[in-house]
Amino acid sequence: MRIINIVGARPNIVGARPNFMKIAPLVAEMRRFPIIEPLLIHTGQHYDTNMSGRFFEELDIPMPDYSLGIGSGSHTWQTAQIMLALEPLLNDVRPDMTVAVGDVNSTMAAALVAAKMHIPLAHVEAGLRSFDRTMPEEINRVVTDSLADFLFTTERSANENLKNEGVPENKIHFVGNVMIDTLLRYRQHIDARNITDRFGVTPRNYALLTLHRPSNVDVAETLSGIMDALADIQKKLPVLFPLHPRTRQRIVETGLFERARDLANLKLLEPLGYLEFLGLMTQAKLVMTDSGGVQEETTILGIPCLTLRENTERPVTITEGTNELVGSQAERIVAGVHRIMNGKTGISQHPELWDGHASERIVNVLLGH
Repeated sequence: MRIINIVGARPNIVGARPNFMKIAPLVAEMRRFPIIEPLLIHTGQHYDTNMSGRFFEELDIPMPDYSLGIGSGSHTWQTAQIMLALEPLLNDVRPDMTVAVGDVNSTMAAALVAAKMHIPLAHVEAGLRSFDRTMPEEINRVVTDSLADFLFTTERSANENLKNEGVPENKIHFVGNVMIDTLLRYRQHIDARNITDRFGVTPRNYALLTLHRPSNVDVAETLSGIMDALADIQKKLPVLFPLHPRTRQRIVETGLFERARDLANLKLLEPLGYLEFLGLMTQAKLVMTDSGGVQEETTILGIPCLTLRENTERPVTITEGTNELVGSQAERIVAGVHRIMNGKTGISQHPELWDGHASERIVNVLLGH
């Protein structure tokens, strides 16, 4: 059985971190079975050491069998370029199945090409919905799920979403979360104390921030409001802020970089590797983010998470996890931080099947077909 695994990156977001973390346990599990010949395609938006190469090394992912080298661009341009490069490759390889993970442009491009070429498609992390069509990821999710033959879900709400969209139940497989497979595997490799010492912070006495969504970084007024919140928060709690180059560029363009740099307890960092970031996350007092994957990771780690969005496609991180939606207004962000610092956090639990064995369940389903 020849299976093509597609790993890519969404435009303008920190590397391809979520996709690498999702594909790593899948490829490892597939390689346990001689009947499966897993091939890895990297669409190649980011492929330098900081933004991509480190993840291959840290997560023991084999180097890609094929690299498309597409690069960044608009959503339409990138999707089109991936499709144009992927079609002749799949025509040559003729895999028995294509596996696409997540909700990035690479995911939807792979789904469209596979469907046109009548190659069975498996979508890992299917059924998640924010119900916000202004998010490009939402479009990617809906299109991919409508074309997939195997839909692997991470939470029960995703199953219901797919059923409500008319997907037959025999296509839906509730398997758990492959990102958590990776987190649980590599958490034991973290020397958290060394990491906090290196960044000059004390365990459980700092906040960790990630910010990348266009709705937050592309609107000057919104970005300025978030900076107002950080100016207040850093007076009480150091804030570590790994900056993606594009986020850094937006801060510079809006004239906020000097202000951010002058805030004594706001530490602007270069992009971090997976193990570095995971180490900082495990020891943080709280995490502020607009990333879906970070919402899931903090839920498993039991770290309070404030999501700087008005919606989430991962509701289980709220109902069972540590996540709280606070939006992007300064007052709500600051209030959320104060609640956590005053000990007002909910009781979290591990969501169903987030146990480190999702990739095994996925491969078992594929072998059965």
